[in-house]
Amino acid sequence: MSPAPDRPEQDLLYSDVEEELRASVRALLAARADSARVLGRVEDEQPLDLDLWRALAVDLGATSLPIPEALGGQGAGLRETAVVAEELGRSVAPVPFLGSAVLATGALLHLLGQGAERGGPDAQAEAALTRLAEGAATAALVIPLSTYPGGPLPAVSADGDALTGTVRSVADAAVADLLVVLAGDVLFLVEAAAARVTPVVSLDLTRPVADVVLDATPGVRLSGSGEAAVRAAVLVGAGILASEQVGIAEWCLSTTVAYLKERYQFGRPVGSFQSLKHRLADLWQELVLARAAARAAADALATGAEDLEITVLVAQSLCAAVALHAAEEAVQLHGGIGMTWEHPVHLYLKRAKADEIALGTPGRHRAALAPLVGLTA
Repeated sequence: MSPAPDRPEQDLLYSDVEEELRASVRALLAARADSARVLGRVEDEQPLDLDLWRALAVDLGATSLPIPEALGGQGAGLRETAVVAEELGRSVAPVPFLGSAVLATGALLHLLGQGAERGGPDAQAEAALTRLAEGAATAALVIPLSTYPGGPLPAVSADGDALTGTVRSVADAAVADLLVVLAGDVLFLVEAAAARVTPVVSLDLTRPVADVVLDATPGVRLSGSGEAAVRAAVLVGAGILASEQVGIAEWCLSTTVAYLKERYQFGRPVGSFQSLKHRLADLWQELVLARAAARAAADALATGAEDLEITVLVAQSLCAAVALHAAEEAVQLHGGIGMTWEHPVHLYLKRAKADEIALGTPGRHRAALAPLVGLTA
């Protein structure tokens, strides 16, 4: 038997650069997106914190990590983007990171990759990415938030460069300056002011969604396969979302442990009861496994691994369930205070549930995963 070919080992540990990035983002969020601020904001007419978003984009450059330096970005990778998503999950920060820095940016970056293969990039896509990298604009990929890898895409028609169609439940569209719209196999850039964007009630108040109506709305045509770009962006989004879900689960576990150490019953800390210890230990094991899966997905996205789709589907189907379980346990183990609006744990439960649906449910991912790994019904 011939020896197996050498393959580089996958390093799932956080690098020093990633830890420094984490520390910077965490410090900013601690100062600008603590629980009291987020709780107060989600009841406002504008739940998204655009000042915090500008600080992330301009001061830290956290929203332009995968954009090439030549276009004003950081020239980093998706591992670093995943670290930012993890920290945003820990604080359920109300910023349009998923819609703009992950989905819309991912679609435009895929088009640039196609341009390199054709021998020339798309100047309009480059200009849009530069605006995003500089923090001069926010974008949204006009697909329903529930869109899943390999699933149906919205039906928008194009008559020349005029677009017509309705797309519902688009993440972060309400604050976007640019809309990235798929019509047939072509991507278009649309100024958000030219479309009709109507916010709708969302389960997760920290990630608002909106319906986008295009009625002969003018757009700028981009070169390359738009459908391939959108499908690539959805896969990237699902992989990065797994890291956000790890951040949610980590906050829920650490906050619950701290509470159970302080809460006393019968003269003892509640956390000393054996049955609760077992539940927390089980949750910790789930979190460790979820973090490994999310890190594997981030690394596969950054390196373009051959098993990229498998790794992302595994991570997303696992991390969605772990985040939701952690949030449910946090609500229950906090007792009466966990059922009140004054405590932030309900924000994490809603984000975890919304994330379970976003970019595909665990069932969708497992159904797509089965044929890839040779499992048949």
